[in-house]
Amino acid sequence: MNNIQEILDYNQTFVESKEYEKYTAGKFPTKKMVIITCMDTRLVELLPKAMNLKNGDVKIIKNAGAIISQPFGSVMRSVLVALYELGADEVVVVGHKECGMASLHAETMIGHMLERGVSEEVLTTLENSGIRLTKWLRGFDSVEEGVKHTVEVIKKHPLLPPNAPVHGLVIDPHTGKLDLVADGYSV
Repeated sequence: MNNIQEILDYNQTFVESKEYEKYTAGKFPTKKMVIITCMDTRLVELLPKAMNLKNGDVKIIKNAGAIISQPFGSVMRSVLVALYELGADEVVVVGHKECGMASLHAETMIGHMLERGVSEEVLTTLENSGIRLTKWLRGFDSVEEGVKHTVEVIKKHPLLPPNAPVHGLVIDPHTGKLDLVADGYSV
């Protein structure tokens, strides 16, 4: 059985037995927060538990490394939608120790792209179009610095509501311990 069929089979039972009822929540975050965090599989359940969050408490945006690389890209747009349209008042960036983005090397990833069938011609076309894959695919040296950088990108955004707190945390993916690296309440 493939993964999608397994998911669909489970889902049919989930819906028929009304398991969804215990997750009922409104679309507005009750804690009035939007969280940007990493897509790391270890954080799926650990992060909400470590932060005492339940369904409906916050908006969560996940991407590689909890990084906003484009100030006018989709992640920042989602932050602004949460702040202006969905009732969030503050932003929390949560990176994690042992993040894969800390060890991401563009050249290695480009090699993997070639191995999986992306042609040299496509890479050359992108490069000749001004897309610098080695810059776009770079990671960061320190998770703490990556979080601080994203906090600063958000804080300096011209469309951020004045006085919206932007915090930065780093979570240990083994224990759930959170360390504050940017306090949005102190100016």
